Amino acid sequence: MTSIEQSYAHRLTPRLAVLAVGLFVVATNAFVIAGLLPSIASSFDVSADQVSYSISYYAIVVAVAAPAISILLPRLSRTTLMATGTALVAVGTVIAAAAPGLEVFTAGRLVAAFGGAALVPAATAAAAALAPVERRGRAIAFVAVGFTAASAFGAPLGTALATVGGWRMPLFALAGLAVLVSVAIVFFVRGVPVGHAVSVRRRFATLADPRILLTLAAALLVFCGFNAVYIFSSAVTSQATGDTGSLLAVLLLVFGVSGVIGNVLAGRLVDRFGSRIMTAAALLLQLAALAALPLVAGSLVGTAVLFALWGASANASTLPLQHRLIEIDPATSGIALSWFSTAMYAGIALAPPLGATAFGLGGGELVPEVAAGALLLALVVFQVGWLWRRRPASAPATGSIPEIATTRI
Repeated sequence: MTSIEQSYAHRLTPRLAVLAVGLFVVATNAFVIAGLLPSIASSFDVSADQVSYSISYYAIVVAVAAPAISILLPRLSRTTLMATGTALVAVGTVIAAAAPGLEVFTAGRLVAAFGGAALVPAATAAAAALAPVERRGRAIAFVAVGFTAASAFGAPLGTALATVGGWRMPLFALAGLAVLVSVAIVFFVRGVPVGHAVSVRRRFATLADPRILLTLAAALLVFCGFNAVYIFSSAVTSQATGDTGSLLAVLLLVFGVSGVIGNVLAGRLVDRFGSRIMTAAALLLQLAALAALPLVAGSLVGTAVLFALWGASANASTLPLQHRLIEIDPATSGIALSWFSTAMYAGIALAPPLGATAFGLGGGELVPEVAAGALLLALVVFQVGWLWRRRPASAPATGSIPEIATTRI
């Protein structure tokens, strides 16, 4: 690495780190609720199912708000957008943590959802825009570590805090961290490039491109399948853990740590092999891991091995999908990534009913099998999208992304 490259990396890394922590806050805010459901339900004297609906409401709001924010505020400073979004996450989380009942708790979650809708796509696009072309995959992966770290450390730590000080404590802690991130964004993540002005009609027209639409459909299926298993992980692993919470926590830790490793490796591999090969490989590995889970249902060690493979492949599968959206049309990649957030949270919203239906029909062993079916469909849809309209011969090769036409603000 030359001295110029070292200097650039030295300036880039702290900015990406701030964005990664921001995504960690948003993701932990979503993941930790699943572990706190019984405590929250008991506190509000309602059923856990009623509290779980807040997860779907949260996901639906983000799914709708993410593209709306991108369309309505295309020229707003990315720094302002991301800092405001993180501040909304803090406000909403405080409201939820201090809620006297389920209605106020849900309202707080919805406020936080608007913040997540502003932050997540903007942070991902900022990572790609700040990095040089040949390092965009790694930059996206660096920021996305915040999501994987949330499942590896954020959710377990939040659950541990809840055992000490109740379910409100981890939410207040997340709100405090969100405030710090918001301030850090203002001071450290400045001068983020934004795309040239694009009409509202053109922004909606992005979805008319079959490659983008089918990639988003594949993303929806991926997140639906993954979350169906994650949300019902206690039922899926009940034979292996004997319904012991500490053993389930170990399995989730294995999943999360493996996910961090898979996410980091995915950044380098997608830069080398391109998004098509990486998406196919990651989905096939994830599909195999989930399909095999019922075969080792009674073995803790076997389940842990498959959770490690599942964690690595699940987190490695999302980055090449984002990378694909960016390379299809770099000039409007921010819009495409906002639609990616829509697809992601739509998948999260659909996961509870999918998992619940599978569990009702065949118990915990059927949940990963149904999820594997969703992943298989995602793989087919992605490949169809890739072949739908081939690039002209003069277009850049797979894995190469043209420079994004940008201005600085």
